Amino acid sequence: MSDTELLVYRATAAGVTAAVSAARQGVQVTVVEPGHNVGGMVSGGLGYTDLGDARVLGGMAKEFAVGVAEYYDVALGHYAGPEPHVAERILTGWLDRAGITVVFGVSLVAVSTVDGKITSVTGSNGTVYRAGVFVDASYEGDLLAMAGVSYRVGREDRELYGETYAGRREPAPGKHEFPPYLWPFDSNGQLSPFIHDAPTVDVGEGDGGVMAYGYRVCLSSSSDRIPFARRDGYREADWDLGRRYFALLERQGIEIDAGSVLGLLPNLPGGKCDGNSIGPFSLNLLDGSNWAYPDAEPVERERIRQRHRDYTQDFLHFVSSDPEVPRRVRDGMAKWGLPADEFATTGGLPHQLYVREARRMLGEYVLTEHDLLPGPVPKYDSVAMGSYHIDIREVRRTWRWLHEHPDPIPSVYNEGYLSVAVRPYQIPYRSIVPRFAECSNLIVPVCISASHVAFSSVRMEVQYQMLGHAAGLAASLALAGDRAVQRVDIGELQTRLADDGQILATPQ
Repeated sequence: MSDTELLVYRATAAGVTAAVSAARQGVQVTVVEPGHNVGGMVSGGLGYTDLGDARVLGGMAKEFAVGVAEYYDVALGHYAGPEPHVAERILTGWLDRAGITVVFGVSLVAVSTVDGKITSVTGSNGTVYRAGVFVDASYEGDLLAMAGVSYRVGREDRELYGETYAGRREPAPGKHEFPPYLWPFDSNGQLSPFIHDAPTVDVGEGDGGVMAYGYRVCLSSSSDRIPFARRDGYREADWDLGRRYFALLERQGIEIDAGSVLGLLPNLPGGKCDGNSIGPFSLNLLDGSNWAYPDAEPVERERIRQRHRDYTQDFLHFVSSDPEVPRRVRDGMAKWGLPADEFATTGGLPHQLYVREARRMLGEYVLTEHDLLPGPVPKYDSVAMGSYHIDIREVRRTWRWLHEHPDPIPSVYNEGYLSVAVRPYQIPYRSIVPRFAECSNLIVPVCISASHVAFSSVRMEVQYQMLGHAAGLAASLALAGDRAVQRVDIGELQTRLADDGQILATPQ
């Protein structure tokens, strides 16, 4: 048995800001982390800071950015983000200075509740952790689900919230889409790997599909970089679709380079870059294998993570070495490798799968696209600002018939991508707490109450950090007043956030 005042599940960046902001108010905090690293995606390959409007950066998110600038002795914003090990060092330093206990290598196996209140959680180490307030800072929403809090996974129908951009989307030309007439079948007439052959719902209809996952690799141009090696189990036939794609580009006179595949900009210190998924054929695995991940059991989740790790290694080997990949791509890849000084325990690959979305809580208020686009109603309980565009990454890769004369032609396409600019918007406290009747002592700064469309903007780490900051302060107020998290004094919470530099309304 282990007692604490506040228990934070997962040491993501949001979990760290929640824990530290509460500890600075004198709260006793314990963080339980299934892995062995601090920072989640911030230290797990996502080095590039997806900021949006810099005017709304505040609170502990800005404190982190300042910490990065001070570490490298540069001006604020000079680098796109820190190296992974530097991000982890900064966040670990925060935890250490705040005297916070972090329990590594422990996942949740059970949650006990009484009358809509969590009394304890049981870890995989057999320890029962009791606390007055709990924060679920996981990407998956495991604590909220085990506590019986309502949630949703994947795309909803347009009719549910009246959202223009909800549901399945019609494919449209763009850099994330294949050119037409990419053949989907192999020489035996079987569908090629990495294509999702599930039935397609009507446009605008919800199907539970989630954005593609992947490993957001950190690459290095240093002389001691680790070459992209051929993995045991690599199968040449798996990459025929890629070969047909590059051959199609050549026939159409389209030239691409390595940056068109991985976005290879030296945007991190130390000659490193954050390898993103730029084109239609990328580090994103689009075969639908991640759709089951949010609700999957631990063994199945690990199988999905392993599939993504294998795909990542194989993809990097393929685009850097296969003779049918354009020379310009291979030559560009030859300048890069995995970093020798990052992710030593995982062979240079990040320790964190990029779970772009999983469960989304159905809380006191559901944030939708109407709250992000021009003309939203101000929120009386604003605790942070969002500003990143609606960024729905590809949901799956599939195929359809193109009805050409005299015979139809099968063609591969990616589906789901959408980018829509937003104005800075307020995120209400009601979106990070459950419905009062379901749970009165849980705060959720990552899997917040939002539609699929709105979540695609909120899901950036800077915004998670600001929401974690708000969650920690709210937890301290709930504990001090012995009241439900839904009943904290919003005015007092906003005052404390403002004192910490959090931006709660659009600067004039």
